[in-house]
Amino acid sequence: MSWLILGLALWSGAHFFKRVAPQARAAMGARGKLLVTVLSLLAVVLMVIGYRAADFTPLYTPLPGMGHANNTLMLVSLFLFGVGGTKGTLYPKIRHPMLWGVVVWAVAHLLVNGDLASVVLFGGLGLWALISMLLINRSEVWLAPLGGRGLKGDMMNLVGTLVLLGVIAMIHQWLGHPVFMGTYS
Repeated sequence: MSWLILGLALWSGAHFFKRVAPQARAAMGARGKLLVTVLSLLAVVLMVIGYRAADFTPLYTPLPGMGHANNTLMLVSLFLFGVGGTKGTLYPKIRHPMLWGVVVWAVAHLLVNGDLASVVLFGGLGLWALISMLLINRSEVWLAPLGGRGLKGDMMNLVGTLVLLGVIAMIHQWLGHPVFMGTYS
């Protein structure tokens, strides 16, 4: 569990650095971006190792049928991740679509995983995303972006979402956690 917590702390620290110490981060220039990238990758590795190695300590039992809710929320989450890149109809309407995608992803996984390691990982990343939105909103005025691709962007995003969901399902299957078979862990 300590590797998982260290990974979460490293992820949060690397991402909060720009918001907590903007002058120090700006002074680092491109080296700062590289540092955040390296720390983020290391954090992901630590979170994966820590999560996979953690003892199963049940905290609650997920309700029956939550697997379907999880799958639906994952579609929403992945779609939100693509909003900024494909610039569809939601692009000028949603601030922080990727961070909202993380929140939806976290909720989806908490619906089907009731163990301590899952609550720490998914709850921790969901909390990080919410705090990130608060910090960004406090420090920057949002000017809704103009333009975009409209429905074409939405269709591009939908296709990308479905492909990515398929890849994620295959990875989960490979790891022993099938996502469409009614077995969730």
